[in-house]
Amino acid sequence: MKRLLLMYQIAVACSDTLTGAGLMIVPQFTLGMMGISVAPETDVLMGYIGSFVFGVGLLCACGVPILLRKGSRERMEMLWLATAILRSSVAVYVAVQVFTAHLSAPWLQIAAFDAVCAGVQGIGLRRRWLSHVTC
Repeated sequence: MKRLLLMYQIAVACSDTLTGAGLMIVPQFTLGMMGISVAPETDVLMGYIGSFVFGVGLLCACGVPILLRKGSRERMEMLWLATAILRSSVAVYVAVQVFTAHLSAPWLQIAAFDAVCAGVQGIGLRRRWLSHVTC
């Protein structure tokens, strides 16, 4: 279980950190890789969103040493709770915007990713997965 949770934590940390950095540095390219097109005039706004995504990625990265060193269960639970709340709000907002035709369908992949991560963390918190891998 510890290995699986560690792989999950590394994967979401890398995904968000790299995506966030990409949105800050090369937003058109990064969004293009996801099949999303936006007007070049929105690059500053995409960079702002990228800084948020980058920050979530760094928060997730903070969980890696906790899992590796058998850190505090409470710290890891708080980290998962906080990032699950952030991810849930993003998933709901983006999904609503797609379904009301304010964003194009490819944005649903972002809502889905965040919803899955929030779901995994929510289930994990409810079932106390972290108590098996931390002190």
